[in-house]
Amino acid sequence: MTTFVDRVELHVAAGSGGHGCASVHREKFKPLGGPDGGNGGQGGDVILVVDQAVTTLLDYHHSPHRKATSGKPGEGGNRSGKDGQDLILPVPDGTVVQDKAGNVLADLVGQGTTYVAAEGGRGGLGNAALSSARRKAPGFALLGVPGGLQDIVLELKTVADVALVGYPSAGKSSLISVLSAAKPKIADYPFTTLVPNLGVVTAGSTVYTIADVPGLIPGASQGKGLGLEFLRHVERCSVLVHVLDTATLESERDPVSDLDIIEEELKQYGGLGDRPRMVVLNKIDVPDGKDLAEMVRPELESRGYRVFEVSAVAHTGLKELSFALADVVAKGRAAKPTEEATRIVIRPKAVDDAGFTVAREEDGLYRVRGEKPERWVRQTDFSNDEAVGYLADRLSRLGVETELMKAGARSGDGVAIGPEENAVVFDWEPTVMAGAEMLGRRGEDHRLDEPRPATQRRRDKQAERDEAEKEYDDFEPF
Repeated sequence: MTTFVDRVELHVAAGSGGHGCASVHREKFKPLGGPDGGNGGQGGDVILVVDQAVTTLLDYHHSPHRKATSGKPGEGGNRSGKDGQDLILPVPDGTVVQDKAGNVLADLVGQGTTYVAAEGGRGGLGNAALSSARRKAPGFALLGVPGGLQDIVLELKTVADVALVGYPSAGKSSLISVLSAAKPKIADYPFTTLVPNLGVVTAGSTVYTIADVPGLIPGASQGKGLGLEFLRHVERCSVLVHVLDTATLESERDPVSDLDIIEEELKQYGGLGDRPRMVVLNKIDVPDGKDLAEMVRPELESRGYRVFEVSAVAHTGLKELSFALADVVAKGRAAKPTEEATRIVIRPKAVDDAGFTVAREEDGLYRVRGEKPERWVRQTDFSNDEAVGYLADRLSRLGVETELMKAGARSGDGVAIGPEENAVVFDWEPTVMAGAEMLGRRGEDHRLDEPRPATQRRRDKQAERDEAEKEYDDFEPF
């Protein structure tokens, strides 16, 4: 027997981007033909897709960890790495995606609706893509960005037009079995129904779905019985139908008190006050049930309810009920606003948005946060001095150094780029040119230039160092 699961916690991980390649083209009589390292492939996304054939979250209950494939690294000869494959996760219609704090991220309704739960990492650039007129032969490449990680909660809310609610053994399962082709479990003991059952009903030209929600008892909204576990399945329904037992053997119960108790639970749960209600007095095939139904009907009608007397066993009053439900469903569908064309919302960045922030923390550490600086740090191979210098150049051009000075940072102060759990921390030294410029002009391989005497090359390099040191000594950041 298939187990019904309507709430799971899912841990998704997108694929990481492949690393770029640092390579130099070589062939006979041309040992230094220029950089030819290819780019790394993109990491695969994790995508949730609504599939009408899926009715439960059981697969994710047994296997909650899902990961997309990573991109392949680039290779020499300008060969880019292969992109990682997206991981498609089918989910039932009506699945709500939340974070662990309970914030709704997406409400997936309708066949084919998608949500990207985790984005794949960007592939790193190879040294061929990093080369330029100034940087002819980069001796480094960028690393791939790690894929996104996210812990999400999937919660299924049944998509149905009509919800049958009531006490256990009130006859909800029997009613849905005769109104539709659904075959729920039926027995003469409470809590026979352990999962919501769905049936499709055709009444004239209207076709609608009806849901049999597991029985409610007093305190259901606080978790007693199965109520809190399944009350979410009535949230999307257009009409609520109270199925009241007129042949109960419990002396302290009667249809009116049952109705009051269930209404109070629905009120405590919240969000259902605007749904139209109907009342079905079931089991009138029993002599005492018929008499009790006739007694309580005036009271229920005086409260504004539309009341139907039926017998699921004897098939009495079903046609009238079916067409009445179809009429309410049709009116509800007509009242819904027509679907609007998809709108694209453009939110341009503010003219003064630098793309990053610099904040001083209580311990004196300066923390830099921003999509670009954090991504650049993740893409940097810190074992390569030239790559570190390239990162310094990028941060300088973005304006990070200027903002640090405005925030009061001094030489030797600690600076962290990224969140606390995954930050790169270093001692800041303000410079005119990025620090690695002191070591020479990065990415320039003089072997690609016209031959120069060794003595001249040494003099030129020493002159560049002297000029850089002079500019550094003359620079006053404050």
